[in-house]
Amino acid sequence: MSIKQVLTIAGSDSGGGAGIQADLKAISAHGVYGMSVLTSITAQNTKEVTAVHDLPSSIIEAQLDAIFSDFDVAVVKTGMLSTIDIIETVYKKLTHYQVTNLIVDPVMVSKSGYPLLQTEAIQVLKTHLIPKALLLTPNIHEAEILADMKIHNLTEARQAAKIIQTLGCRHVLIKGGHLLEKPAMDLFYDGRFFRMYPGEFIETTHTHGTGCTYASAIAANLAKGMALPDAIEASKRYITAAIRHSLAIGHGNGPTNHFYFLPQ
Repeated sequence: MSIKQVLTIAGSDSGGGAGIQADLKAISAHGVYGMSVLTSITAQNTKEVTAVHDLPSSIIEAQLDAIFSDFDVAVVKTGMLSTIDIIETVYKKLTHYQVTNLIVDPVMVSKSGYPLLQTEAIQVLKTHLIPKALLLTPNIHEAEILADMKIHNLTEARQAAKIIQTLGCRHVLIKGGHLLEKPAMDLFYDGRFFRMYPGEFIETTHTHGTGCTYASAIAANLAKGMALPDAIEASKRYITAAIRHSLAIGHGNGPTNHFYFLPQ
């Protein structure tokens, strides 16, 4: 039996709702084999992030070498890369292994407000990793930082997407879950044309790990052979259903339900 294989490079969420744990759940939910390279370990639950330990570049390199020396990696997805050293290490290795199908989720801040990307590392993310990306998936807040502008409406989101695309990524998907003008509307830009992905805005606070899950679903659908716009559309349906069936567990923002289609 041949199964497609996707690698996620990200931080760990001890609460299981975001990060590596969410990535692997989303990848598995799509019938794809998930592999992981840990960059940071977070002490985290549905309420907050209480501590972060960044792993040394030597162990990150060793993990990447172990994966690429043995597996047939179809797509790579990155999440939390918190320091300049981590970004440069990942960039160096992905360049060495000639990775082209790269999805970069520019994780910057946790849902509880804890910084997951050092301010001084943002420029390195922009100059090193983003130019390698097939797809960049910022939320509104991240898009504002990357484009150095405020986004209040779709017109400004389009302007920001154009600015971000000049950083070198081939495609940009600005996730619009927090855009009040068109809630749950995502904006895709390929350097020439825009495409809107409308969605259902679901009134719930249980959306922990939404961005990680969405980007990982896109990676899995790409690995299965879907064209990028179709992979995004299918993943949009998946994340919407996962939010609709989200789990009211813990005492803060509960996680999305990656396996909502299984008997509960």
